[in-house]
Amino acid sequence: CLENKKAMHEKRRERGRTYRVGLILGFCLLIAVNGLFPVSCVYAEEEQTKIAYGENTPGQLYARSAVLMDADSGRILYGKDEHQVRPMASTTKIMTCILALERADPDESVSVSANAAAQPRVRLGTVEGQKFKLKDLLYSLMLKSHNDTAVAIAEHCGGTVEGFARMLNRKAKQIGCKDTYFITPNGLDAQDENGKHHTTAEDLALIMRYAIKNKTFLPISQTRDYTFSEITGKRTFSVHNANALLDMMDGVLAGKTGYTSQAGYCYVCAWEEEGKTFVVSLLGCGWPNHKTYKWSDTKKLLSYGAYNYDYETYWQEPHTSKILVTDGVENMQNIGEKVYLRGKCSVTSEDREKEILLKKGEAVTCKTEIPQKVSAPVLKGEKLGRIAYYLDGKLIASYPVYAERSVEKISFKWYTEKVFHDFFH
Repeated sequence: CLENKKAMHEKRRERGRTYRVGLILGFCLLIAVNGLFPVSCVYAEEEQTKIAYGENTPGQLYARSAVLMDADSGRILYGKDEHQVRPMASTTKIMTCILALERADPDESVSVSANAAAQPRVRLGTVEGQKFKLKDLLYSLMLKSHNDTAVAIAEHCGGTVEGFARMLNRKAKQIGCKDTYFITPNGLDAQDENGKHHTTAEDLALIMRYAIKNKTFLPISQTRDYTFSEITGKRTFSVHNANALLDMMDGVLAGKTGYTSQAGYCYVCAWEEEGKTFVVSLLGCGWPNHKTYKWSDTKKLLSYGAYNYDYETYWQEPHTSKILVTDGVENMQNIGEKVYLRGKCSVTSEDREKEILLKKGEAVTCKTEIPQKVSAPVLKGEKLGRIAYYLDGKLIASYPVYAERSVEKISFKWYTEKVFHDFFH
């Protein structure tokens, strides 16, 4: 028995040593891992963000794709996978609203079809045959994101959902969207022979930038609560705005939320402060239960824009060098001599005072884009080139340069006319 007790005691001691060695090895491994990855994958992502965009960035974002845009110029101030194609969910309804405002009278009567009434949640609860004023349905569309409302509007304006989708796609191209494809008017996940219903963060920002220029769109999107009835007056409906950012921040111009299982939480908004107007668009910004991620990302991006960007004038007085005019002549005494002229750039005081949002360290470059020589004849006021202003290699403005005077071309005809003129006059 004594031998057995000693053997058992030795085994327990061995297990204890093994356990302690395991702890020590685990601890060493943890130190080694932390040496390679100092805090976490989040930290690593932030480091990658800093490498890509510089130290002064919004930081880590939850959204898979994001854009901060200057609404005035359309310039992207910050982007994260902004060209990646993704589903857009109910942010689609912004374009549906804009197209309805541009193509129809808000007081027109809209009839609800069986197709519209059968749409899935979220829905107003319309019934086939009901009639509403278009303007009332636009509040239902934008404030509470009702899917049945979107289809009723689409069928009213486009005849069919497919016809309205074609109108949406044409409008997207007119706005400047490069990779957006509409199938549904409500943003429900869909796919046809041409692909999936999708957009990019950049295109979505462009759509919102366009929408806030519509004077009817803004009052709708800024309304907190709205009550209306069907045309018969039998049923009354009340809708509350789902854009919670309206109550989180001052200066919110418009916003639209969205969610589908494929798209995740999406959001796009426009915000104005101290004369600066920004658009934020987010795609794939979390899935349940991360409904608040979009508000966090939006605040980060808006704070980043407001703090880092300010308006500055970019006009610089151009220096135009002399331009050689080949085969040019001014008078008989200067035959054989080189002829030069200068270009003239006329701008208004308003042009000189134009501003652009610039970040600290950014500078606008002025370039005189005029040829060193031109061929005669040259007419006074003829365009010779331009004064161009660039930011990060992209053209932001240009002004034409014209010839300040005319220069004739030397030729036998010119000699003949000159001699005739001098002899008789």
